[in-house]
Amino acid sequence: MADLLKLGVLISGNGSNLQSIIDNIEKGSLKASIKIVISNNPDAFGLTRAKKHGIPFIVLKHTNFKNKEDFDSELVRILKSNNVDLVILAGFMRILTPVLLKAFPRRIMNIHPALLPSFPGLHSQKQAVDYGVKISGCTVHFVDEGVDTGPIIIQSAVPVLDDDTEETLAARILKEEHRIYPQAIQLFADGSLETDGRKVKIKNNK
Repeated sequence: MADLLKLGVLISGNGSNLQSIIDNIEKGSLKASIKIVISNNPDAFGLTRAKKHGIPFIVLKHTNFKNKEDFDSELVRILKSNNVDLVILAGFMRILTPVLLKAFPRRIMNIHPALLPSFPGLHSQKQAVDYGVKISGCTVHFVDEGVDTGPIIIQSAVPVLDDDTEETLAARILKEEHRIYPQAIQLFADGSLETDGRKVKIKNNK
């Protein structure tokens, strides 16, 4: 049996995407194991999720570090000490510095609640509703030095209804996030992702 992909998951809040990843691992559809969950927020509910499932976790408050680079250096140390293969951002509300990006090149994934490159940054669902688009959705991408600008792995479209609010659209998009994030991680685990510049090709996709 092949070794399981070792994940390090970074969170700041509720951790519903963390829960989706845990659920897919436990039912066998995601061939991975979570080695460590790290939160910069000691009150993040995602920590309760990790504890419930017996997953090791650490609280690392960014306010305890003099700059972003020092914080990311400690993240790298923890992730490396846990032999992490792939870093998963699951509602991690921090912009990464080159310190972390260079330590895990093309090995950091994020999910964003919009069809990138549309509506990057915060409050993407509100941006979509206010703009009047008919289709929104979510995007799994590799992380680079920009804000939600990395190479796109998977996207899923969600219709925007005439009476949608930020909250109702966000709820429907979240269901798709929970579906496609584990899929993207499994593609990485299978060695099926090939990056060519900005383009991520899915090879041997059955």
